[in-house]
Amino acid sequence: MLGTGQNLKRSLSRLASSQVQRRAGKIASVSPSFVARKSSTYIRPTFRQGLLLRRSEEAFLCSRGFADYPSHIKVALPALSPTMEMGTIVSWEKKVGDQVSEGDLLCEIETDKATMGFETPEEGYLAKVMIEAGTKDIPVGRLLCIIVENPEDVAKFADFTDDGSSASADPAPEKPKPAPAPTPAASAPAATPAPKVTPVSASATPKPASGDRPFASPAAKKLAADRGIDLFQIKTGSGMDGMITSRDVENFKAPATTTSFTAPLGLGFPSGDAVFSDADTSNMRKVIAKRLQQSKHEIPHYYLTVECTMDQILKLRSEINSTYEKEGIKLSVNDFIIKATALASKRVPQCNSAWMDSFIREYHTCDVSVAVDTGNGLITPIVTNVESKGLAEISETVKELAARAKEGKLQPQEFQGGTITVSNLGMFGINQFTAIINPPQACILAIGGTEKKVIANKNGEPVVANVMRVTMSCDHRVVDGAVGAQWLKHFKRFMENPQSMLL
Repeated sequence: MLGTGQNLKRSLSRLASSQVQRRAGKIASVSPSFVARKSSTYIRPTFRQGLLLRRSEEAFLCSRGFADYPSHIKVALPALSPTMEMGTIVSWEKKVGDQVSEGDLLCEIETDKATMGFETPEEGYLAKVMIEAGTKDIPVGRLLCIIVENPEDVAKFADFTDDGSSASADPAPEKPKPAPAPTPAASAPAATPAPKVTPVSASATPKPASGDRPFASPAAKKLAADRGIDLFQIKTGSGMDGMITSRDVENFKAPATTTSFTAPLGLGFPSGDAVFSDADTSNMRKVIAKRLQQSKHEIPHYYLTVECTMDQILKLRSEINSTYEKEGIKLSVNDFIIKATALASKRVPQCNSAWMDSFIREYHTCDVSVAVDTGNGLITPIVTNVESKGLAEISETVKELAARAKEGKLQPQEFQGGTITVSNLGMFGINQFTAIINPPQACILAIGGTEKKVIANKNGEPVVANVMRVTMSCDHRVVDGAVGAQWLKHFKRFMENPQSMLL
């Protein structure tokens, strides 16, 4: 047990140490009761314009500080989705001096997939906006704004600047200062200017006369061929009668040359007279590029194609739409495709799996990701538990998700995940294509358009039928070729006999 005097001495020592560190700028906060908190304290599950802001246990959001300013709260850019690395401030809903309450909409942030409303973490007054609306590529953790408790403290933050102490904020890279010129030693001789090297054009290299051969040993010729060395550039060899040896090739250093090259017409970049325009890369486009490039580099794709006769589905779809027209039901061919995808995945669950590096995860429900073009990029809203949904419910869900996807108002859980993907380009007149797998999923379906084609019926007689090509891209680490073929066999049966989907 420490005595009272020892306890007092230890407390004074800790206080003095804390003050010294603060003066040196090594810590940003004073009181342990005002330590930085995680965003789960501030982002509450709440709906606004159909957006659900979920709790995030990873995004470091805000902290309190004192230093030379009154008590204030630093609000940093949170990670609003697992894949979010940067964001864009679309608009500020509050201006400097406005009173804010916990839960008020503070600003709108564009993530890599959608635009979300960001709520005020605590009540107070907005004292300083650090990043103006329209600023792009803001890293997660960068300081967004300052909130104070009292309105009279707002003016004191007019000249506040970010010192880089906000959570996870990456300091702006400073321009490297030129290194000072070293002072020459007194005994060092004056530097002599480097000899001027006259560039030699590659076309000026003398060519041997036709039929001439370099006088070199077989080993030297092989080594020169492996290293791409022209033996005619070695004037004399060290072997007998000046023969070039492998040692001469190893010791050879090519002279510095300047190669003049004129690109042939039609290759490379256009000429300087070409008219073009450059467009900024959106956050969504950057994420799409990164994920698809990763998919093609890391996943061993292979492709299986099958043709489905669509006459039965087209007939059934027409009957259902005419019968239930007054109820507002209007099915599309894509609704049948999504349903058949789920049922085939129940028959062959290996295709409804994901590669998780050290293990393969097999899903027991089928959540179908449906590729939707938003105009700014591709997004895949998810229809969950498709195997238990009817065609009408699938149709309604897809329409509602696609509409909100184009408005950028999808919730994160509505486009992140999924067990298998369907991409349909048939409405654009494409009859066949291959799609890139959406990791960590193992399969993706590429749906072409329906076209009339002469085929043989059951009796071997030629008939005209509506045929649709389907190509499935598979991850060979998860799905073997025979397994993928079995999946397509079940899918084809469901598409050609749609009544079996009701069983």
